[in-house]
Amino acid sequence: MSPPARTRGSEPEAGPGPSPARPPVSRGARDLRGLTGPERETLKLVGLGLSNQEICARLHISMPTTKTHIGRLLAKLGARDRAQLVIVAYENGLVG
Repeated sequence: MSPPARTRGSEPEAGPGPSPARPPVSRGARDLRGLTGPERETLKLVGLGLSNQEICARLHISMPTTKTHIGRLLAKLGARDRAQLVIVAYENGLVG
């Protein structure tokens, strides 16, 4: 006996799959209460489109410190990249 024939669209739907490592960013404003003051200021400057070098000059901090702030922002906010940090800055009214 042969198995029943399948037609297009009759296959079982796939489940949601593995959950992402980080939650999606653009689901409304993020809670920024866990950020330090320098991290919040860095987020604002990223939201304004400043480069790392420009952030260093504006905040009078070193490049490694700037990169540390950005790395911590990515982790704390569940952002995938700098573009998502810009979205978070706008959604939270840091820039606009």
